[in-house]
Amino acid sequence: MSEEALGHVCPPSVIKWLNSPLRKLIQSPRKIMGKYVKPGDTAVDLGCGGGFFAVELARMVGDSGRVIAVDLQQEMREFTRRLAVKKGVMERITLHQCQEKDIGLSDEKVDFALAFYMVHEVPDRDRFLKQVVELLNPEARFMLIEPSHHVKPEEFKLILEEAAIAGLKQVEPIKRAMSRGMLFSLKL
Repeated sequence: MSEEALGHVCPPSVIKWLNSPLRKLIQSPRKIMGKYVKPGDTAVDLGCGGGFFAVELARMVGDSGRVIAVDLQQEMREFTRRLAVKKGVMERITLHQCQEKDIGLSDEKVDFALAFYMVHEVPDRDRFLKQVVELLNPEARFMLIEPSHHVKPEEFKLILEEAAIAGLKQVEPIKRAMSRGMLFSLKL
């Protein structure tokens, strides 16, 4: 699928920034997710891009855990695969191609789900959030973080409202530079 056909989806041409060592200083995966992910967990990185978070998740879940790295674009999944092989964690990662309006993981259950800087790109957020709810184990956490330069406070508030309608409960705000985020659990 061409970048033009994908429209507003983050293009592979930004992969150097997405996987840069400088980014780790600003958006450290361990600082962001470390207290929510444990060895043995099954985690999903929705919109994995070049694998920046997926590879670190694979380290966090350890040998007994697994990570599902989901992306619409083959090129992004290939970057993730190469990075995971280089970092020695590919055996813990399953690459999965979603569709524009379907995550496509209806048979999976996860302990942790991450949607980092991608929900604003989803064409049907209501459907996406309902599918996230279906993915989560009863005690699972879902972390949603959006870029504050793309997602203004009003739009983020709307996303939070849509998440509540889908069946998610706000647990705590995630405060990161240049970002708006929330940690969710299931409404039980």
